[in-house]
Amino acid sequence: MQYWLFKSEPDTFSLDHLKTMQKSPWDGVRNYMARNYMRAMKPGDLGFFYHSRVDPPGIAGVCKVVSEPYDDFSALDKKSKYFDPKSSAESNRWSLVDVEYLETFSHFVTLEELKEHPKLKEMVVTRKGNRLSISPVQPAEWKVVLALGRT
Repeated sequence: MQYWLFKSEPDTFSLDHLKTMQKSPWDGVRNYMARNYMRAMKPGDLGFFYHSRVDPPGIAGVCKVVSEPYDDFSALDKKSKYFDPKSSAESNRWSLVDVEYLETFSHFVTLEELKEHPKLKEMVVTRKGNRLSISPVQPAEWKVVLALGRT
C-alpha cells in the first residue's frame, strides 16, 4: 500500500463535498509529475485530503483510492476548464483515479503544524515552493499525521 496527499481548494472541492458524494473522480490534474504519481496509484492506497488556499491550509481527513488510473474525461470536454486540445480519445495525456471518503479528522492539521513537527521535516507538502496537487507520503509520516488528526 502507498500513501498520498491530495490537495484541493475547498471552495472548488472539499472533503465535505467528497463526504456527501462518498466517491468521486479526482480529475483536472494538469501537472506531469502529479499525473505520474496518480498513474502509480492502486486501489486501496490511502490519501490525506489537504485543503489549500485557505487560512490556514492543512489536512482535513482521509480518502481512499478505489480505482485503477484511467483517462481523465475532462481533458476531452471543450466546456471544461481542464480541456486539453492536445489530448484525444486515442491519446489522452491526462489520467485520474476515483477516491472515496473515509474520515474527517477531529483536529484539522495545519501546514504550520506539519512544518513544526520534527518527524515531518522532509514531508513533500512542507517543502518550500511545493505546489503539486498530489504528492507521496512516507509510511512514518502517515502515522504521525494520523495521530495528530485524530487527537
